Formats: sequence, C-alpha cells, structure tokens
Amino acid sequence: MSNVLEAARVQSASLPVIDIGGLSSDKLSDREAVGARLRAACLHNGFFYISHHGVSDQLVADVFAEAASFFELPPERKAEVDKSRSKANRGYEPLQGQTLEPGAPPDLKEGYYIGPEHAAADPRVLAGMFNHGANQWPASRPRFKPVMEAYLEVMLALSERMMSGIALSLSLSEDYFTGYCTDAMATVRLLHYPPQPAQGVPNQKGAGAHTDFGGLTLLRQGDIGGLQVWDQGTSGWIHADPVPGTFVVNLGDMIARWTNDRYRSTLHRVVNASGQQRYSVPFFYTGNYAHKVECIPTCLAPGEQPKYPPITVEEHMRAMYRRTYK
Repeated sequence: MSNVLEAARVQSASLPVIDIGGLSSDKLSDREAVGARLRAACLHNGFFYISHHGVSDQLVADVFAEAASFFELPPERKAEVDKSRSKANRGYEPLQGQTLEPGAPPDLKEGYYIGPEHAAADPRVLAGMFNHGANQWPASRPRFKPVMEAYLEVMLALSERMMSGIALSLSLSEDYFTGYCTDAMATVRLLHYPPQPAQGVPNQKGAGAHTDFGGLTLLRQGDIGGLQVWDQGTSGWIHADPVPGTFVVNLGDMIARWTNDRYRSTLHRVVNASGQQRYSVPFFYTGNYAHKVECIPTCLAPGEQPKYPPITVEEHMRAMYRRTYK
C-alpha cells in the first residue's frame, strides 16, 4: 500500500475510552464528571470512544447482519431502492457515488441512507425542507425495516443524552441544546468498503479525508479496522481500531462552528487495507433543521469575535451536500 495511505499505531490514550454511564445518573456530580472527560477529548482531537452507552449488542449485531445481506444482493435488486429515486436522500448509494476529499477520486464504498420517517403530508415535506421525507426499504429483506427503525430510535435517544454531556462539558446548563434536539434529524448510514486494490486508482480511499457535516457522529465499527484520524499532536494519521462494545464519537462541523473552533471537527478517512470486506454504521446526528446555530458567547475569549455568521442547520446541510455531491 502506498505510504500516503498509511497511518501510525499509537497508544489508546490518544483516543480515550470514556465511560458515559454517569450521564444517566441521578447525581449531578456524576454527570459533570463525564462532562469533564468529554471536554478534554473535545479540546484535543474531537475523537473518542464511549462505553456503557446502553445500546444492545444484539441490536447492533442485527443491524450489521441486515446491512451485509443487503449489500450482497445483485445490483439490479439494490437499484430498486437507489437514492436517486428519493427526494429526501434515502436509500442505496452505489459504489463511488460520493467524493468526500476534494481533488481525490470517488470514494471506494457503497452505502444506504435511513432517517426519521416523514409522510408526504408532513408540513416540512410540503415546504420542501431538505432531507425530509420517506425512507425506501428493500422488499426482499423483511427484517431490514424493523431492525433499522429500532436502531434509529435508540440512537436518537443516545445522541440527545450525549448533547447534554456536551453542554455540561462547556459549563452550560444540561438543557442548552434542547431546541436543537427537538424533532431532530439524523441518518443511519450503512457502509460497505470492498478491499483496497493493490494496484488501484492513485490516492483513492474507502472514504476520502473529510470532516463530518453535522453535530455528532456515533460510529459502530465491525471487526475490520480502517478508520484513520488526523492527530493534532503529531500532525499525522493514526488508526482508530475497533474496540468491542464501544462507539467512536467525533464532533461535526456544527459543533466546531458553535464553539468558535474551541472544539475540534477533525479530519478522518477510511483505508481498507485488510483484504477483507469492511462494514461500518455511522449515525449522523444533525438536529432540528430549523434551529439556528450561532456562536456560544462563553466560548469567546475577551475581545474575540465570532468567526462564523449565524446559520440554520438546514442551510448548513445544503451547503455540505453541494460540496460532496456534484
């Protein structure tokens, strides 16, 4: 594999494992202790693992099983639920359908988008709000829909809990992000990365170097590694290998914008050099599309001005999609 695609193996302290069980405690001191650990991680790389999150291992296993079974379908069956058929960016995305890294070849991955269900008569759908609408479901996989809907529900609750932890980490009240978390949008994205070809297209990766668009990403990895994170301390790529029973969490561009870049939205990429099929399931928590994101005053140093003008979540997400989908 080309040296440009390689990454270093480092001690796990570079990406800490944070026990978030305390966020469910009745004691404020327990919740604040988790907030303090989140603050340290968010000020460093903005990438960390979480444990004791309450998501069932069996549900996760079911999600991965359904994802793998779907991606094994013949192309014509997958095309029946192609994302191009959806006005809400839901459904199947073919191999090389996205280019996350400007100037690089298209990403060597295929995916499937699932989000909160909105009926055709929903006012947000009628108003043309971005990404709002109905999901597409593969007819040949009867368990696919109930499994993914159950996972979406659990992950929405976990993400809201994490946002209360982020608020505590910023010395804000736990309900600071309540408006953002009300009627929140999110995406379950199933991903399949075929093995990186030995003599592939130069500089092509499973996912090109990028930061995530929204608020939080909670990634569940399978057994095969490949996620690489840009480390601020060494100015180089490091591996974020799978840690059983955990999620990898990273901050998206909206959190960086909210905090005037106090908290980091860090570059990351995927290089599947394992020689095996790799599957992963990122959960992108985007929040309420009508919510306005503007700099948190306490994140400004004396005399410092906000770097970014106020923007709604919808405006931000439209801009991000224009950047990566031509």
